Amino acid sequence: MNRARTEQWSKWRGLVSEQVASEQSVAVFCREQGIHEWQLYEWKKRLRREQEVQFLAVEVNPSDLVVEAAALVRSQAIEIRLPKRYSMMVEPGFDATHLRALLSILEAEA
Repeated sequence: MNRARTEQWSKWRGLVSEQVASEQSVAVFCREQGIHEWQLYEWKKRLRREQEVQFLAVEVNPSDLVVEAAALVRSQAIEIRLPKRYSMMVEPGFDATHLRALLSILEAEA
């Protein structure tokens, strides 16, 4: 979009938002702003069309899913910080017995 067109769209987005927020009727608002009612209605329609969701076909590479799944698991991990310098990440599906043993060793060193 060129600059003038971008400014025009921005102006009308503002006017439409202002009219809705004012809770005034379109007729009263337009009279106060010095614009025609049909202009506001036309821009409301344009802005509504602009906001409609556009669907785009996407191809997914199976290897990308593996990377995404690994990132998801990491994002669900719990970080445990112990006094001094110890810190560990516990991911879903961890072995609780193994974790207890590791924590008791670290606590004994602290």
